[in-house]
Amino acid sequence: MTKLALFGAGGKMGVRLSRNLVNSDFETAHVEVSQEGRDRLQAELGLSCVDSDAALAGADVIVLAVPDTVIGKVAASIIDKVPSGAMIVCLDAAAPFAGHLPKRADVTYFVSHPCHPPIFNDEDTVEGRNDRFGGIAAKQGIVNSLMQGPEADYALGEKVGTTIFAPVANSYRVTVEQMALLEPGLSETVVATLLDVMREAMDEVVARGVPKAAARDFLLGHMNILAAVIFKEVDGVFSDACNKAIEFGKPVLMKDDWKRVFEPEEIAASIERIT
Repeated sequence: MTKLALFGAGGKMGVRLSRNLVNSDFETAHVEVSQEGRDRLQAELGLSCVDSDAALAGADVIVLAVPDTVIGKVAASIIDKVPSGAMIVCLDAAAPFAGHLPKRADVTYFVSHPCHPPIFNDEDTVEGRNDRFGGIAAKQGIVNSLMQGPEADYALGEKVGTTIFAPVANSYRVTVEQMALLEPGLSETVVATLLDVMREAMDEVVARGVPKAAARDFLLGHMNILAAVIFKEVDGVFSDACNKAIEFGKPVLMKDDWKRVFEPEEIAASIERIT
């Protein structure tokens, strides 16, 4: 069996990954520094942890399920004990993009990140429809990057990604730089910000007298149909009135140069703040 050492196994993400690894063909060694995390892993999955040295001995894959702010420190603390030829997997492009991974030519660096279940889906179970994050019952895509290492290692890294984020519908290969454009660029800087603005807009109409339940239903319902048209999920077009509202609304809400958030220096600055 392929031995996989999971660092941060008792954290929120670590427990999610551990749950999917239990029934996989990976031999998993769980590492967790906090007693709270070890207790959580034991209580939820009946799994025990080992120390880092035992986990790294003979490990083929090391997954770092730890916050972006400490990936560099954790990687540096274990790099001398990582077996030659082993693969270190990060779950986000931020730390790798920022250069926080230690230099070691004989180690493979791989990044795998979930797309999360899409708004438009074919989930036919309650569990699937309620799995907003993914990794439990709802199908999702993943993006993968072989940052360093032999081409033959991509298949193993992709297998790790499809296992820990299962069920996976689509797996896409990108570069680390492209993954950074997707997150934080697209998903957080743009999408999360605009969704936060939408929530503020809902609160504003409520403050102006619209019943909250009506405003919420109206907003979420229109998000559904408007998104379906914009992303070509349905064959439809906007009314003239809607197109006029967009034409005049966009310059009020958006600066002319808003796409600069995707420029390399802006992505780098965003990642520096994150890490």
